[in-house]
Parts: sequence; structure tokens; C-alpha cells
Amino acid sequence: MPGVLQDTGTGKYEQLLVRCQKLEPIPTAVAHPCETTALSGAVEAAEHGLIVPILVGPRAKIESTAKSAGISLNDFEIVDTPHSHASAAKAVELLREGRAELLMKGSLHTDELMAAVVSREGGLRTARRISHVFVMDVPTYHKALIITDGAINIAPTLEDKVDICQNAIDLATSLGRVRPKVAILAAVETVTSKMPATIDAAALCKMAERGQIKGAILDGPLAFDNAISKEAAETKGIHSEVAGDPDVLLAPDLEAGNMLAKQLTFLAKADSAGLVLGARVPVILTSRADSVRSRIASCAVAMLAAHAQRGR
Repeated sequence: MPGVLQDTGTGKYEQLLVRCQKLEPIPTAVAHPCETTALSGAVEAAEHGLIVPILVGPRAKIESTAKSAGISLNDFEIVDTPHSHASAAKAVELLREGRAELLMKGSLHTDELMAAVVSREGGLRTARRISHVFVMDVPTYHKALIITDGAINIAPTLEDKVDICQNAIDLATSLGRVRPKVAILAAVETVTSKMPATIDAAALCKMAERGQIKGAILDGPLAFDNAISKEAAETKGIHSEVAGDPDVLLAPDLEAGNMLAKQLTFLAKADSAGLVLGARVPVILTSRADSVRSRIASCAVAMLAAHAQRGR
């Protein structure tokens, strides 16, 4: 396995890659890798020993993309499909057949891929609500930070947030966190009926006390400053195990989660890895705008999650 990525950031993603070094690469269905960034992302992850890609898409397009990018496909299986819709369906079929344990987005639209994942017939649904996480390397924070949900659940109900929270906790545990700390975000730290997010936060904390959410320490509602800074929390008289040290930030809705992640990316120079959880397998969501480091980190996080699922 090649060495870990050159540490151009703070080393948090590189620590994840070190955890992956002793693990077997995971067979991964790559849906429609018909653009250079999508194909090279899968190949780079294979070179790092993270995945064994099965390339699902129009063979002629994949081979043409590889030729123009100078990528050798000699070591990779290609499953020929006529178009992107068929690529998504066939990739999901490979997962249901057990030929793959991870699903990776190629150059098709996210909605098209997720439609195949959540299909009631032939999809990858479970009893758990599907949710998205950003696993972020923020230069000013002391560990990788999980933000959820900023991509799938627009206005989650309390019951949805239970699953969103549990998905993130399970992922944090697979990344090596012991009793991960979850900060449930709102605009204020007091509970008020005028802000439903604060009531949800209080309810989630009580549900954790009663065992409805397992394996983590929850606190909320917490405003962002109180969640991230212990000093800010103490100034306001908040005494919390979570304040200043959260592993997970649970946003009140998609808009807040998405804005928070993108603000950290563009104002704080953070890298972000993207993953969909709650399906039968983790789904790797990468973007053409992602750096090489972020794409590799997404695969590393998914690999660790997949190995954790094997152990359950």
C-alpha cells in the first residue's frame, strides 16, 4: 500500500488513513465513472489500498476517459451499462448480490444515484432513516469533525433526528471515538417553544438518557460558539462534557448544516469528506470540486465504516 497522503493539512485525515493500513480494501461499486475526476478518484483510492473498484457504466466512455487521462484500467473490472440510470441500478444490484460492500458516486447526479439507493423495490433501504455526514478537517479544530445533516433531510422531524444522530454516532465509533460527544445545535442554549429546534435538542438528550439513542454523550441545545468553545460555554454558565470537544455537530435542518459545512470550507480552509449513512452500505459522495485529499478521505471513512459493519 502506498504511504499516506503528503500532509498538506493538519494530519487528521492522515490519521484515518493510518487506521486503514492494516485493513483489507473493500469491494466498491463505482456508479458511472465517466469523467476524469470520478474515475481518477476511484483509481487513487485503489492505489491507497482502500477499495477494490468495480467500474459500472458504459464501457466505451470509461475506456475513453481513462485513455485521455492516462489511466490504466488493466486491474479493474468493468460492468457495461448503457447510461447513467442503468449504471446506478446495476451498481445497487451488485451490492444486493454481495459482490460489493460500498457504493461510490461517479459522474452521475446525486439524485439519480440516491433514487436507486432508496427504491422500495431493489434498493438499499433499512429501518434507519438515511442521512448525510460531512467529515471535516478544520485547521482550527483539534480533531476531525462530523456535521450532519447538510444534504438529504431538509426539515427533519424529531424521529428523523434520532436516526440522523445514531448514524453519526455509529460512524464516529467506527473512526475510533469512544462514547463520541454530540452537540445538538440551535441559535440559543435555552429551551423555548418559540424555537422548535431547542425543544428537539432537549428531547434528544432525554432520549439518550433513556437508551433510545445509544453510545454517545449528547448535549443541547447549544449555540455554535458554546458547542465549539468551552470558554464561551463557561462564560454563559454552561457546564458541559460536550462543550469545546464535540465529535458530532447535529444541525437543526439541512440549510443550517449545509451552510455551516460550506462556511468552514471556504472561510476556514477546511477539507470535507462526504458519506451517506443509514442504507445497507455506506455511500461515498464525492464532488468534482473535491481535492484529492478529500476524495481519498471519503473512501477512508467509508472503508472504516464498512469494516465496522462487518463486525456487527
